[in-house]
Amino acid sequence: MARIQQQLVEMFAPTVSALGYELVGIEYISQGKHSIVRVFIDSAKGINLDDCQVVSRQISGILDVEDPIKGEYSLEVSSPGTERPLFTIEHYQQFIGNVVSLRFHGMIEKRRKLKGHIVVVEDDKITISELGTELEFIIDINDIDKAHLIPE
Repeated sequence: MARIQQQLVEMFAPTVSALGYELVGIEYISQGKHSIVRVFIDSAKGINLDDCQVVSRQISGILDVEDPIKGEYSLEVSSPGTERPLFTIEHYQQFIGNVVSLRFHGMIEKRRKLKGHIVVVEDDKITISELGTELEFIIDINDIDKAHLIPE
């Protein structure tokens, strides 16, 4: 996870938790002068627009005080949705057997992307069985740039 994303997770997690939600993860997309901070939250009862507004107000206050991001940015707060993003090793463990789409930081086995079932999760390694083939890949979580579930 990028350093700014980890900093934002550490900054927001206590507040999101205190509000009764799970901080699923954060995407920080740097786009020159205008960046995006996308915060994914969840709860046992699901997430609605009011939940997103409550969390957005609190996070906005934190960002105003701490000012960790230089320049302009948009803050988005949403549920993880059906194409739930995966950020932590625990997320991969939770969804063993499900289909996932992965994008890598660099090339792995001459690929930048991979779609397949999560087969095994051990330490920081995730075994993926590629869709449509019998190939299995063991991927280090640190090599994954972005991952999300693919609804079946």
